[in-house]
Amino acid sequence: MMIRFLSILLIAVAGLATPAMAQLKTGDKAPIFKAQASLGGKEFTFSLAEALKKGPVVVYFYPKAFTSGCTQEAHDFAEAMGAFHALGASVIGVSNDDIETLRKFSTSECRSKFPVAADKDQRIMTAYDAVMMGFMPYASRTSYVVTPDGRISYEYTALDPSDHVKNTLAAVKSWKAKHG
Repeated sequence: MMIRFLSILLIAVAGLATPAMAQLKTGDKAPIFKAQASLGGKEFTFSLAEALKKGPVVVYFYPKAFTSGCTQEAHDFAEAMGAFHALGASVIGVSNDDIETLRKFSTSECRSKFPVAADKDQRIMTAYDAVMMGFMPYASRTSYVVTPDGRISYEYTALDPSDHVKNTLAAVKSWKAKHG
């Protein structure tokens, strides 16, 4: 218990000391990926290319399942899924957690509302430049909105999870208003 607390504290302090900045910018081509994921405790292969055929996708990276900020962010996304779906958008969370942990996290913290993907080799977070500086294998708290044409329409990096859902939802609404 004490080791887990200290590792969580280290992640939080590191994030405050060296905030990562998302390098992919608006208009950049989003890296397409497939990953082992869980939704409602059920495993499947998530494909960004397939998800984009249905509408915009929020790809959000978070450091560690079951930590306070990541739990709050998952709850916030879960509560907003109706609004995202009404806009034709979907959400995928990505961390370096193993799939067993994500099976539980997808049910309890994501409330079976959206999937979370395992990125144990940091391939996805590296492609999106969402690795917490100096603390591999943890992801920075970075959110992207990827539009159906495979482009980044919004990016946001902040350790504080408070604005990720509000900001990505506003970005999806803005995109939808322009693209019907």
